[in-house]
Amino acid sequence: MSAIKKITKPSHLIDMNDIIREGNPTLRAVAQDVSFPLSDENILLGEKMLQFLKNSQDPDIAEKMGLRGGVGLAAPQLDISKRIIAVLVPNPEDKEGNPPKEAYALEEVMYNPRIIAHSVQDAALADGEGCLSVDRTVEGYVIRHSRVTVEYINKAGEKKKIKLKGYNAIVVQHEIDHINGIMFYDRINEKNPFEVKEGLLLIE
Repeated sequence: MSAIKKITKPSHLIDMNDIIREGNPTLRAVAQDVSFPLSDENILLGEKMLQFLKNSQDPDIAEKMGLRGGVGLAAPQLDISKRIIAVLVPNPEDKEGNPPKEAYALEEVMYNPRIIAHSVQDAALADGEGCLSVDRTVEGYVIRHSRVTVEYINKAGEKKKIKLKGYNAIVVQHEIDHINGIMFYDRINEKNPFEVKEGLLLIE
């Protein structure tokens, strides 16, 4: 049974066994564009990817299912070479520990996403990046654009354009890299992993 047939079965919940790890050639392939109108299978795949992220961020469900927490997932990580990404970035609690008004800063399934504009300024997460497809820690600053404009199509088939900055921009760039066969550690300076060039924005 193909990966997409298995994952889109109504009863199936994506877990860590569905996620392929580094070394698998699908992670290094440039994924195929999704055609429109969207097939039910591709819509369902996107919904399941978003549901996985929600499950992975729920401490009880994550523990029960053995999930690593994630804020993004790309179809190639499921051994499905399609240009589909899901992103789910929670808003933090306030200083008093109250829940945010809006649960998520970013919640979307993007079909055929692409970066159409970006800042001159680069940014990196101060703590580095991790990946559900990488079972080891890779230290160093992952250099990305601090701001991006992304064009994509949503599950309703509508063309969207959003401007992102900071952490949200980093998350979406990480996932778009996946559909282009790029791993996060490709963007770390091998000789000097923690090099800070002038103007680099470090995001805490």
